[in-house]
Amino acid sequence: MFNGIIFNQGIVQDIEKRPKGINFFIKSDLKLTKKDIGVSIACDGVCLTLITIKRNVMEFYLSDETIQRSKFRFLKVKDKINLELPLKYGQKISGHICQGHIDTVGKILNIKMIDKSYLFEFEIVKKERINLIEKASVCVNGISLTISKLTKKGFQIWVIPHTFNLTNLFTLKRSSLVNIEIDILSKYVRNYFNEKK
Repeated sequence: MFNGIIFNQGIVQDIEKRPKGINFFIKSDLKLTKKDIGVSIACDGVCLTLITIKRNVMEFYLSDETIQRSKFRFLKVKDKINLELPLKYGQKISGHICQGHIDTVGKILNIKMIDKSYLFEFEIVKKERINLIEKASVCVNGISLTISKLTKKGFQIWVIPHTFNLTNLFTLKRSSLVNIEIDILSKYVRNYFNEKK
């Protein structure tokens, strides 16, 4: 479990394709050792298991299911990846509860700089729009953000300069793809009431 507050990033060093998945390698400044092998790490919001670590290079395996549900099917060497370690008992939750289970891939329709902040507009597939709620939380590339407005094709968010500069949002442009995890609470509530009908 994660909270979508990003303090670390990594760079994709290598990608090894497999028949039904990929192994990829990220170099970062995370202070991890071989004792941490097996820990879950959110990589652009996707909960992945650390399988090796050597000289600050972490290795992860992506199954075909994860590849199809995330933007990682377009993963490239030198991509900048947001990283988050799992929450520890007693740790402050500054964002919201994130599972690391990606619901869909979003596409950036527009980015506007207004004063010092940035207004992002995203498009997502129709079947996932029903779970969006204005002012609810949403996880974009592992970052806990707030939906400011619902649109015909998706939603908008405002990003302050601090978040923009400390995450990989500054690398994105129009038509860039992002991993989207919709707030688990909104999905549970909608599912509950649908079952009551």
